[in-house]
Amino acid sequence: MPSTTAANAFNHLRSTSYWKTWHVAGLLRGATFVFVLDLSTSVQYVKGIGPRTAETLATKGISTVEDLLYYLPFRYEDRLNPRGIGELRPGEMASVVAEVRTSGLFRTRAGPMFQLTVGQGHQTLKCLWFHGAYLKDRFKPGQLLAMYGKVEESKFGRRELQIIQPQFEVLHDPDEPAEDADSGKLKTLEIGRIVPIYETAGNGKLTSKYFRRVIYGALENLTDEIPDPIPPVTRSHVDLLERRAAFSKAHWPDEGESFTRLQSARSAAHIRLIFEELFFLELGLELKRRKMRAQAGIPFRVDDQVREAIKRILPFHPTAAQKRVLGEIVADMKQPSPMRRLLQGDVGSGKTIVAFEAAVIAIENGYQVALMAPTEILATQHYLSARRILEGAGYRIVLLTGSVEQDRKREIRRHIAQGNAQLVIGTHALIQEGVEFDALGLVIVDEQHRFGVMQRFKLMKKTDAAEPDVLVMTATPIPRTLALTLYGDLDVSILNELPPGRTPIVTRRVSDERADEVWAFVRKQIAAGHQAYIVYPVIEENEDAESGKQLKAAMKMYDELRKNVFADLRVGLLHGRMDSDDKDAVMRRFQAGDVQVLVSTTVIEVGVDVPNANIMVVEHAERFGLSQMHQLRGRIGRGSAKSFCVLMTGGKVSPEAEQRLDAMVSTNDGFQISELDLQLRGPGEFFGTKQAGMPDFRVANLLRDRELLELAKREAAYVTSGPHPDLSEAEIKNVLTHLRTHWNRRYGLVEVG
Repeated sequence: MPSTTAANAFNHLRSTSYWKTWHVAGLLRGATFVFVLDLSTSVQYVKGIGPRTAETLATKGISTVEDLLYYLPFRYEDRLNPRGIGELRPGEMASVVAEVRTSGLFRTRAGPMFQLTVGQGHQTLKCLWFHGAYLKDRFKPGQLLAMYGKVEESKFGRRELQIIQPQFEVLHDPDEPAEDADSGKLKTLEIGRIVPIYETAGNGKLTSKYFRRVIYGALENLTDEIPDPIPPVTRSHVDLLERRAAFSKAHWPDEGESFTRLQSARSAAHIRLIFEELFFLELGLELKRRKMRAQAGIPFRVDDQVREAIKRILPFHPTAAQKRVLGEIVADMKQPSPMRRLLQGDVGSGKTIVAFEAAVIAIENGYQVALMAPTEILATQHYLSARRILEGAGYRIVLLTGSVEQDRKREIRRHIAQGNAQLVIGTHALIQEGVEFDALGLVIVDEQHRFGVMQRFKLMKKTDAAEPDVLVMTATPIPRTLALTLYGDLDVSILNELPPGRTPIVTRRVSDERADEVWAFVRKQIAAGHQAYIVYPVIEENEDAESGKQLKAAMKMYDELRKNVFADLRVGLLHGRMDSDDKDAVMRRFQAGDVQVLVSTTVIEVGVDVPNANIMVVEHAERFGLSQMHQLRGRIGRGSAKSFCVLMTGGKVSPEAEQRLDAMVSTNDGFQISELDLQLRGPGEFFGTKQAGMPDFRVANLLRDRELLELAKREAAYVTSGPHPDLSEAEIKNVLTHLRTHWNRRYGLVEVG
């Protein structure tokens, strides 16, 4: 009986906040109690962390034990069988555990070199670090190191073996105080196994060794009862590892686990954790789509009268791709639920005319259409195109941007509110207070990645009627799988065919030492009646970037080209600091042919349409991103004349820039370029770190894990369509409960109802 009472008292103590406080404060030191952790436990209660370190970890998104276990190694080292120095052979990757003998810094022509000599008995090995001054006081004789790197034969002296720039960790320092009672066991975390390597934190104070120890301790004290939020039927379909085992094996792989699979995040443990993250992402997006489809929309009629109206506005015979995409849009617009569709198309593929066709459907049904563009130049471009294509059919079109005078703005807003304006084109001005629609039926958003999700949402809410249809356009080709995640609430249509008469653009790369030849070629094209763009990376010379070398700048080169190179031609200047009226005036002159050579920054990257411009010169092309260069190139090749893009480089070109330039020369295909750009930059930088709708993944990588993303999408659709014979209502409820508790904290994409 007394033992039962003691157990009850112990369990009560564990359930109180005092237990955690006393445990951390050391008041229970020497007791035999073990603090059992669960996934929701604050990370400060993990042995070796505490409140102060917990604050540092929180800056890396690690607040709970679950967050800590999701902090996976970024690579592994095979220290299963550390090599003896005498066994090493040139050319192999090897792990070596040895003792520090000597170290020192010496100077070379290439800069400071740090040399370390380690030994095992009478045998020694050299380790070298270029520019290694930062290691000057890092090593002391007697330290035991684990090193990993490529073994090479020295080209100097006695031809002894060495490792250049090895990865290293200090396993034991004789000058440091003795570790706790667990130190003997914890040493086995460092050698004799595949060892996880973690990114450091806290300005390098929280080392990889530190993370090994606290994560090992967290797993040791983690409760056996971890609820699995993925339903059994899904685990069976995908053959997933049990969740607790996945955490353990991802950090501490079993002996015999494939090193290649570990490094490529394809072990069973990695697949389980990656799939789990993607599954709940796709589950939330699927629920969001279902919620949208349940809303009342506008079932537009598309009869013979509407079809004839569409035919009347077409300036050319549509491509097969345009017909297919219009068919997908028409099918959506006829539904009683609101359309949410992403229209992807490479530069020059004819997205705008498809959008105008959709606009005609809404207008012919008695509704208004809003087209929102990210810049005044692009909004004006759309307005001029709409007037050319639609005004002849009797449609009333207005332009509303920030630079419109106040009196004119009031008049335009009144026409919009009264329903007199049928197609309203503008910038962010469309979502400002005071802009109200009489009957908004279709929202078109161009270059969606330039807007936040909430801006699109605000425009959709500019009506008291049913939810308007939404068509989002982008000229940034995104692989379909990634598009379905980035724009999770949108169905995807792709325009992958250029309109008739368009000729492929010839792209060449030259050094700026051949500038005279390039200017002669530009002059030849101008003499044939064409126009040219010349693009610079910066506006003024003091904006030079990382290399320290002055970059040619638009304003200075405009003066040089106008006064000396093309003194007899009409040269214009366009850059982002000009006010809107001046920009518009320059663009109108260029479109009218009054400006023959337009010197510009990347302000012309999106939307400018001058069919007569058939040549573009990009100076310092090595400084531009791949997708950015492709977007710039898309400004030419819009007419029937053969078009040319010349990429001029100045100074040293990095290996990454070489890859970008080679891609531009070898293909005009935006999807191929997009794929390479993703590989070069990774998804986060490709979309922008603050990309609206882009989740911050803990273990998944959209580029690497595309197949798992597709699988997760299918399984999420199966679960949301339940219950099924093998999927109960209780299991679905469990999944949704986990989604609600994790979704906003992890992704912040959507509220799950």
